Amino acid sequence: MGLKAALSKPFAAFAVRQINKWKNNAVEAQNKILQKLIHSAANTAFGKDHHFGEIKTYEDFKKKVPVRDYEGLKPYVDRVVAGEENVLWKGKPLYFAKTSGTTSGIKYIPLSKESMPEHIKAARNAILTYINETGKTDFVNGKMIFLQGSPILAKKHGIDVGRLSGIVAHHVPAYLQRNRLPSYQTNCIEDWEEKVDAIVDETMHENMTLISGIPPWVQMYFDKLSEKTGGKKIADIFKNFSLFIYGGVNFEPYRAKIEQCIGKKIDSIETYPASEGFIAYQDNQKDKGLLLLADAGIFYEFIPADEYHKENPVRLSLGEVELDKNYALIMNTNAGLWGYSIGDTIKFVSKNPYKIVVSGRIKHFISAFGEHVIGEEVEHALLSVANEENVEITEFTVAPQINPKEGALPYHEWFVEFSSMPKDLITFSKKVDEALQKKNIYYFDLIEGRILQPLIIRTLQKDAFVNYMRSEGKLGGQNKVPRLSNDRKLADALEKFII
Repeated sequence: MGLKAALSKPFAAFAVRQINKWKNNAVEAQNKILQKLIHSAANTAFGKDHHFGEIKTYEDFKKKVPVRDYEGLKPYVDRVVAGEENVLWKGKPLYFAKTSGTTSGIKYIPLSKESMPEHIKAARNAILTYINETGKTDFVNGKMIFLQGSPILAKKHGIDVGRLSGIVAHHVPAYLQRNRLPSYQTNCIEDWEEKVDAIVDETMHENMTLISGIPPWVQMYFDKLSEKTGGKKIADIFKNFSLFIYGGVNFEPYRAKIEQCIGKKIDSIETYPASEGFIAYQDNQKDKGLLLLADAGIFYEFIPADEYHKENPVRLSLGEVELDKNYALIMNTNAGLWGYSIGDTIKFVSKNPYKIVVSGRIKHFISAFGEHVIGEEVEHALLSVANEENVEITEFTVAPQINPKEGALPYHEWFVEFSSMPKDLITFSKKVDEALQKKNIYYFDLIEGRILQPLIIRTLQKDAFVNYMRSEGKLGGQNKVPRLSNDRKLADALEKFII
């Protein structure tokens, strides 16, 4: 056992003791954070506009601070981007994390000197918690790869701007730098395919033990590795590869293909990082729920998903949530985001401690006829049948077809890229439709009432989604294919890839 591996166990035990202090008192931790956030931002422009000096309780806070998405908060963010101080948070941000919004164009998410360390600590603690639970430390001595955005930062009124993953690259602890790949030069390559090719060349002969990234782009890396080595499994290329860390999308649609590509079962850690804050991570290998980070400078609120679009939706604090109910996640952060709707929906799977699963996007749904089908439901329907029938899925998305030809009933149109095809696509489609009806009573009623006909699956060419993302300039990085759309924009673009 190397020195790093030996030292990691007591370090992990210490970290877990610190985590347990707030983990077992999460509601109290949240109350303290709310008070601290309000006090810290009382003299900012936002704090003055929203009378922070008068806020004593969460009920006061809800009356003073409305829920907003990025568009709603943008007038304040624009002032920060223009160089003004003390707008949303005291002083100026350390960074702006640059993201591409679906409605807002480019978004600039502030990262402060208080919030940035929480991102790093959470990523570190996810690994330390795993070490403490499993006792496994060998991976610490090998090479670790983090598939991420370019670390090259631009300047905007004196503030560094870049992708979150590129910003985080500047904060990797010194004791990990020697083990970390790819090199800085390779990480700076902007073209994603060129970058992945360079990463393959740089890593294929190394002792890779830990790999981290968004599943579809890790899959691309694995495919290129396998191609370069004459079809070898990843486990044969990297004999000691033992830990996969992922986040950003649900892993389940990619699990079967990635595990087959690796050639053996390995441990994995799911994380829930966002530019707005590091929200949760998996802290137990036997439990797929993610531990909500209740002491990380973020005060969370939860709006029942069916209330979200109402004028005055119900807003709940952590102590008021129920299990197995869809909530829109609202964040108040130590970087100055207030009543901020991140756009995700989550469900609580435990309240002791508080653990969540990500169930979808509040804006990614199909409700062309009032069915309000969400991401979690379509993923379950497709994957449950695929697992039953030994079918492998590369990627998929779903959209409504409201005006089918020749007067047929409308339907949900599924665009699926298969790694291995069903023996009978018609039977497979019927089973997926029945699975979706069981998950969504409104969809069931529409099928039964002959308002909709059963779903139709369109089989796509190999690499259809990669080619689509390339055409949109969104290949790689933090970019993801939406599972659901309530319009036909993505569906129409994919029609040319139908087999």
